[in-house]
Amino acid sequence: MISSLPDFPWDSLLPAKERARAFTGATPDEGEGIVDLSVGTPVDPTPQVVTDALSAAADAPGYPQTWGTPDLREAVADWFARRRSAPGVDPDGVLPTIGSKELVAWLPTLLGLGPGDVVGFPRVAYPTYDVGARLAGATPTPADATTAFGPAAPRLLWLNTPSNPTGQVLGVEHLRKVVDWARERGVVVASDECYAELDWRTVEERAADGDGPDAVSTPSLLDPRVCGGDHTGLLVAYSLSKQSNLAGYRAAFLAGDPRLVAGLLEVRKHAGMIVPWPVQRAMLAALGDGGHVAEQKARYRARRGVLEPAVAAAGLRVDHSRAGLYLWASADEPSRVTVDRLAERGILVAPGDFYGTAGAQHVRIALTATDERIAAAAARLGR
Repeated sequence: MISSLPDFPWDSLLPAKERARAFTGATPDEGEGIVDLSVGTPVDPTPQVVTDALSAAADAPGYPQTWGTPDLREAVADWFARRRSAPGVDPDGVLPTIGSKELVAWLPTLLGLGPGDVVGFPRVAYPTYDVGARLAGATPTPADATTAFGPAAPRLLWLNTPSNPTGQVLGVEHLRKVVDWARERGVVVASDECYAELDWRTVEERAADGDGPDAVSTPSLLDPRVCGGDHTGLLVAYSLSKQSNLAGYRAAFLAGDPRLVAGLLEVRKHAGMIVPWPVQRAMLAALGDGGHVAEQKARYRARRGVLEPAVAAAGLRVDHSRAGLYLWASADEPSRVTVDRLAERGILVAPGDFYGTAGAQHVRIALTATDERIAAAAARLGR
């Protein structure tokens, strides 16, 4: 199994990182040192409402519930109704997870997949979909259309909307067609929707995706317009890392088909895969407070407003990038060439080949840096 895993991609960025660290700006606005836009890790403070809840739950001598407390699971169901246009999520079909990467990596194994089974995922995608298939001994198969699978359907099909890294959003009609296709073939569909609240679409783009102008997030697999109110065979992964600055808490959850969730729960009980009690209480507080989400979204919108025109002025084309925390940009050259050119300006970005061969002429540029560092990057790009 270990021999089948790819090299950890970030290690290959070390030479570019060292060059970026050595940068000295020609003007005060450019500053000195690295502007690291290669990793989507939050840099802003964890909201007070969350840290207060964590502190209040710090005395936790007993084991927490693997399934999560009933009030947490009910809060997740309520959040889907309020924020994702997906009423009717059964709290029995909710399961807290130790971050979303853990869930993505182990879902094929937890579902009982193995040799001979196929796991499908987008051609440009977060690498852990591929790794999860390999950990299970299944066959990882990147594909952008269901027709690519031919007569042999996958056992598990991953969707990622909004996409990491591209920021592409799948509309209601697209999602509905995937669900119909999967149900005809008995395919489990898992949708990674971790960036859903960070939605930058215009009113016109929302309408084209099947959403009204008042939609508060991107379309979900569990939206009744997509699945007819039936969550059979469907799972949605979500993380509070991005919208609530909780990457260090490892606070995430899965929701959807109660039968599938019940099977996952049994395995996770045996494996001790339990979200700590204080983190469960922090999640409950975060899900009930929309104010901090709006504040964080406003921060990212402002940073995007500074960085996107600077990227375009530097000669890079921004593709998709309709939601999420990244600009998916291309200079129509190999991604490593772009990485090296930007490193000479003290800016570190992620090469698109991290996300599959289809991304080999793009780079991923994160919005997750302080206002000062984003401003410095914009000044350097304007050279």
